[in-house]
Amino acid sequence: MLLAERDRARNDASLVSELPVTLSIFSPTFAMSLSRDLVEQVLTRLGFSCSPEPTLENLTELYRSWCQRVPFDNVQKLVHLSEGSSAPLPGSDATGFFKTWLEDGTGGTCWAGSTALLALLSELGFTVERALATMMAAPNLPPNHGSVRVLIEGRHYLVDSSILFGDPLLLERDGETRVSHPAWGVTGIRLEGTWTLRWRPLHQTEGFDCRFDDFGVTPEVYRDRYEETRGWSPFNYQLTARRNRGEEVIGASFGKAVTLGEDGVVVEHPVDDEERRRILVEDFGMSEAIVSRLPADRPTPPPPGSQTAARQGEVAEP
Repeated sequence: MLLAERDRARNDASLVSELPVTLSIFSPTFAMSLSRDLVEQVLTRLGFSCSPEPTLENLTELYRSWCQRVPFDNVQKLVHLSEGSSAPLPGSDATGFFKTWLEDGTGGTCWAGSTALLALLSELGFTVERALATMMAAPNLPPNHGSVRVLIEGRHYLVDSSILFGDPLLLERDGETRVSHPAWGVTGIRLEGTWTLRWRPLHQTEGFDCRFDDFGVTPEVYRDRYEETRGWSPFNYQLTARRNRGEEVIGASFGKAVTLGEDGVVVEHPVDDEERRRILVEDFGMSEAIVSRLPADRPTPPPPGSQTAARQGEVAEP
């Protein structure tokens, strides 16, 4: 067994170590555990023949594979909401996320994907913590995005299960950092202690900012933030799916199929319900069983309490 062999080696090494063990919020101990069998299934699907040691080289290989094989999508969530389930939202725990990925080929939105990625890295011995961020869709928004930060040899790296920027992003103390790639490249700038990441969502390919507000938040913060999206979220009404394929990004977003080419060029076109289902099965490898349960897209209403919602309410009044 891959993990059993690794664990025996680590246990043998610990017998001769005299270093004290110190636990902190920046520690694998705080991650939700996964069964040994499930971790091995996940590693095999990610293309690993053995359990990787927690090094930067292996983190890079694992994250590259994740970006190619684990999509950011809201398929399970759309199904869950359309069927009126009162159970926890899909991917609220890492075990559930990976089981549906292995069975149906689906991923999840940021809270689910970050929870799963953090749990996997933790099981492999990486030192990880949850990041809390804000997608800057409008001024003065509360945090609405989850991500993962990894500590290796005293340096911090960001790996994001939604933005999928291919390589771990080094977060230095100040200045600028980047992953250079025509399709999925990102640029990060740290000003007054806060990182802001510029990336290309499929519905806003000219660029979009994500501000990182906090690191080391608790599992309860993720759980509560995710549950708060049950009533309204931009991912509750229309299909969103994204993954890296070769040197390009493919996906669907807000009624369009979108490709960010290996040269950075954007190709997009509207899709009907039949086409979006075909994309999920043929381009993303999702099961026909889960895609058949996917509801039709609906127009996304404005956020409750927003100025747009208030104006629409005024127009609707007799």
